[in-house]
Formats: sequence, C-alpha cells, structure tokens
Amino acid sequence: MDESAIDVVKGKILVVDDTPTNVELLIDFLPNWGYKVEAANCGMAGLNAAKTFAPDLILLDIKMPDINGYEVCQRLKADPTTQDIPVVFLSALNEVLDKVKAFEVGGVDYMTKPLQLREVLVRVENQMSLLAAKAEIRKLNTDLEERVKLRTAQLEQEIQKHISTQKQLQHLAFHDPLTDLPNRSLFIDRLAQSLKRIKYCADYSFAVLFLDCDRFKFINESLGHLLGDMLLVEFSDRLKQKIRSVDSVARFGGDEFSILLEELEDPGDAIAAANHIIESLYLEPFILGDKEIFINVSIGIVFGNPNYDLPDTILRDADTAMYQAKANGKACYQVFHPDMHVLTRKVFELQTDLRLALEQQQFLLYYQPVISLATGDLVGFEALIRWNHPTEGFIPPSQFIPVAEETGLIAQIGEWTLREACSQIKAWQEKFEKLFSVRINVNLSVKQFSLPDLMDRIDRILADTGVSGNMLKLEITETAIMDNAESADLIIKQLREREIQLCIDDFGTGYSSLNYLHRFPVKTLKIDRSFISIIEDSNLDRSNKSLIVQAIVTLAHQLGMDVVAEGVETLEQAMYLKQIGCEFAQGYYFEKPLPPTLAEKIIIKGKYLI
Repeated sequence: MDESAIDVVKGKILVVDDTPTNVELLIDFLPNWGYKVEAANCGMAGLNAAKTFAPDLILLDIKMPDINGYEVCQRLKADPTTQDIPVVFLSALNEVLDKVKAFEVGGVDYMTKPLQLREVLVRVENQMSLLAAKAEIRKLNTDLEERVKLRTAQLEQEIQKHISTQKQLQHLAFHDPLTDLPNRSLFIDRLAQSLKRIKYCADYSFAVLFLDCDRFKFINESLGHLLGDMLLVEFSDRLKQKIRSVDSVARFGGDEFSILLEELEDPGDAIAAANHIIESLYLEPFILGDKEIFINVSIGIVFGNPNYDLPDTILRDADTAMYQAKANGKACYQVFHPDMHVLTRKVFELQTDLRLALEQQQFLLYYQPVISLATGDLVGFEALIRWNHPTEGFIPPSQFIPVAEETGLIAQIGEWTLREACSQIKAWQEKFEKLFSVRINVNLSVKQFSLPDLMDRIDRILADTGVSGNMLKLEITETAIMDNAESADLIIKQLREREIQLCIDDFGTGYSSLNYLHRFPVKTLKIDRSFISIIEDSNLDRSNKSLIVQAIVTLAHQLGMDVVAEGVETLEQAMYLKQIGCEFAQGYYFEKPLPPTLAEKIIIKGKYLI
C-alpha cells in the first residue's frame, strides 16, 4: 500500500522485541496500513514506553534479555494506567510457547515467528476492531447513563408513588412489550411456585391452558402487521377479563398465550374456562377501526400433579395438547394425555415417511364420480389421493394431509396429484376415444394456490401430458382465495384463458360468505358434507333444512354458479337436493372413490337412476 495514501492514523502500536530484524520488519510494514509504531528492545524499556507512548496495542516478545514477556505483561496488567492495553505475544518457532500461561497473565492473542505479514495485519486489525467495538459500547453506555439520569431527574417530582427505574427495567424484563402481559420468564417462575406447592399441599390444584390463535398468520399477511398487533392487544385484554384475580395470563410471543388457573375446586373448571374463551371469541368479534374481525383459538390443557418437576415439562405437554386440538379441527380444546407423546412420535415418523413416499411413488389416485341430479349422467370425477404405505397399508388422507400441509410437502404432493390426474385423463381419452368427455376435479391446496409460478407449473403439466385445460376443474377452498385475494383475480383470469374451471370446495368451513366471492368468476360451488348430513337430521323440520341448504343453492345460482353436493349417502338426500335445484352430487350413495380400473366401468355405464 502507498504510504502517501495514509492520511489518518488508525492506532498506535508498541513493539517490544530484542530482535532488530523483527522490529524493523514491523516498523516498515505497519505504517503502510495506517498505524503509528514505536519500539522497545527489552522488557523494562517496553514498560516505560507503554506509559509514555500510551499505545493502543502491544506486540510483546516472550524471550528477552532482562525480563521475559510474561512478567512484562503481568506488570502491565497490575498498573492501572496500562492494564487495559491488549497484549499480543510473539514467540519463535523453536521456543516453547506456553499458551495457557500467555492467556493467564493477560494476553489476548499470540503469533509465532518468523512473522507472516498478512497474519500480523489480520490479527492487529482484529484487535483494533475489538478496541473500537469496546469504545463504542462504552460510549453507548455513557450516553444511556446520561439519558437515564436526565429522565430520572425529570420524573422525580412527577412520580412520587411510581416504581423506581430499577423496577421499571425489571418490569420490562418480565413483561411483553406489546400487551404488557407477563412474558414466558415470569410465567415459568409462577408455574414453578405452583409445582412446588402441589407437592406439599394435598388440597391444592391448578391447570395450564396453552392457547394459539388459529390462522393469525393470514390476518397479519392480509390486513397488515399493525392491525395484527392491535388485534393481539385487544385479544390480551379480553383474556384478562375472562380469568380470576388468582390466575395468570402470559404472552409467549407471536400469537401464543398461556394461562395458569390456580385454586381449582374441580378439573371441570379448567375445561369450562377453555370453553368460555372459545365461545366468547365466536360470539364477540373484535372491532378495529371499520373492520370486524373474528378469531378462534386452539387450547391445550394440562392438569398439575406432583409428578411434574419442571415448568418446561408441563408447558411441553400443554403445547402438545394444543397441537392435538388444532389437528382435531381448531377452535376447540384438548386435555393432555400421555398417549399424545406416542402420537407426536408417530406424526414425526409420518413426516419422514411422507418424503420417502414422494420419492418411491407410494401415492395413487382414486376417482369418485360426480353425477347430474337432473339426468343421472356421469359429468365428472374427483381425483382423491391415497397413500399405500409399505408397512402400514393404506393411510387415510385425514391423517397425512395435515402433516403434509404443516411440513410444506403439500405443494409437491399437490403437483404430483395434478400431473397424475392429467395423465389419467389422457389415458382414458385414448382408451375410450369420444366416449370420455367428462372433467376431472383436482384439489388445489392453499400453498399451491399461493405459489408465484402456479400457472407455469400447470402449463408445464398440460403440455407434458397433452391434455387441454377444458378437461380440468380445480377445487380450492374459500380460505385459499381469501388468503390470496390480491393475486386471485389474476390467477382465475389465467385459468379461464386456459378453459380450466374453478370450484369452491368445502363451502361453509372457511369464510362462509358468498359476498366475498361475488367478484370472482367461479363456476361451481361445492357444499360441504356437514350441511348435507343435516337433511336427515330428525331434530330439524323441513323448513329448517330449506333455510340452511336451499339458501346456499339459491345464493349460488344468483351469482351464476352451479352447485355440487358432496357426501350424499342416501336416496332421501339425493331426492331433496334435486328438488331444491342442486345440479350435481357425489357420495357413497352413488359410488365410493374407485381405483382407475373400476372407475372405467362407471365411464362405460355413464348413467345412474335417481
């Protein structure tokens, strides 16, 4: 580096070494990099130079004629004026460098001779960076201390009965800054006290509720984090209103909360508290500005007992129960049972097996016919995935689809399903020629619908299989559209350009409002099977059935949609649906999902009597 380029001194370095060549080498080299260098040829001279020159860093030889480097370093550290100067030891390769002793006497680093200039520069720069960082920290600390002193002085006359600055800091350490609820640390401390008490107090009982807001991530992404934070604050206030003064509620971060219920008279009190929270959220929306927001929670419940030793253990079990509540359908509670650990392990094993299933092609598709209620004609099939596990046999989708969604594998599985269904369409077209003209319905997951390259993937599959888009109908949930409302318009337009129809699946289980869907050109609405089961409910009269099911059909028709009823299992259900104008149906009354070979018989048959 050109010496003329150095305008600012980066630091002062003292070299203490009795070998002239080493000293000359460093004196010639280091100034090129912005360092001012002084030298001393023995230990005593080095001690004097350290006081007069006041270096930022000392490069200290170990073996010298008067006193060795270890003793020099000890004296430097004993002197208040030099004790903070970092010392890097230098040692020849033929000397024994006692590294432990070097650090014990106060050294921060060491280098061996002959010195490598690049190594010298790197180590010097590292030490100077550390010094700069320490200086910055000292400055920040000094600035902070000054601000605290100033603020404390300003508040002394205003807050006679308020807590001291130390207590304020302690409060911040144990409380959530957004909601001001106790945080995880404080909650664990209180839970530890409860665990101690239950071991020696026979009539004391407590429970822990672990809460997680359902689909809060989508609220954040669709409405923004600011509104999401406002919702968390309101939610926290509501939780505080739902518990007694002896209980504790804490925020663990994100949308996770925990409640410690103490002095329980009966285990049912904890369940009642969980139900009360769930029901209040269902009945009382949050009003934030001009928006009305509903939010649900899944709750895991653990009852305290003397067998628990650590708070983290009981929280782990409460968390496990909460995830089981989510698996049970969300917006509900689940009491922990030790068998859940076995279930958790099985879920983990299932995650591993799912990845292998993709690689080893263990999946296959079954096809359930969709029938016209007016004519009895076959109008389509829904492709339904099945997993033929090599050791467990057929695993139902209800078990592995939630795991696939949680792990992110659902996108890969969904793409495989779409490709396999298109390949089957092509095979049936070639086998039955003009006889096969029905559409195949394929489910599209939320994660697939949110993929930025979704249309590229669909185009590639159609091109690879030689299938035209008019043979395909994609089924998505209300949630998929609402969670991707901004991009849904473009995606649906691109699907229409390819003559791919769109069907809203499981209507009534998501946003449950056709008002949200009126601006989307969706062809078909599929009524969830839970509504179909109402038709034969002996507790409902015909007028109530009409209010529930017929209203959905009527509204769908007003928006230009046709309607498919899924889960039709009896002739009475089929006849009633036909009577109220529902166009299509599928379910066990007609056929269960069939492998391709048996589905071909339905293609040939082509018609059902209703």
